[in-house]
Amino acid sequence: MRLADLLNPNAVRTPLLATEKQSAINELVDAIAACSGCSDSDAVKRAVWERESQRSTGIGEGLAIPHGKSAAVNELSLAIGKPTHPMEFGSIDKKPVRLIVLLISRPEKKDEHIQALGKISKIMSSPQFRQLAYAATEPAELYDLFIRADS
Repeated sequence: MRLADLLNPNAVRTPLLATEKQSAINELVDAIAACSGCSDSDAVKRAVWERESQRSTGIGEGLAIPHGKSAAVNELSLAIGKPTHPMEFGSIDKKPVRLIVLLISRPEKKDEHIQALGKISKIMSSPQFRQLAYAATEPAELYDLFIRADS
């Protein structure tokens, strides 16, 4: 599995227009829907929000990885958003997030979903990578960072 197969360059938003958690999730789901297609973006938003309501996906160090599973998506897909200003996300370290990586998959793709979450977490565990990602100002720059980190 390669991030290049999951992430469309048009699903990278920097800056995000959203200024709060739920609208950021909605904006990123809409980005995926526009790129890879989905039969019902509202169903995808509900799936991601339902998961988020169980426990925040703000994992600390300025990162959130909201995710969910829905039969309304065609394939495992990513969207990345960088808020204009750090955003409150209910993170475990109580700090606002500076980058949101949204993952959505079909319900039957459980193993691939877990692999993708692991890959994102591994890439983001590097302080140097985080610094570069948080400093990115253009969608293409952020996209290239993720693709290079995964090669």
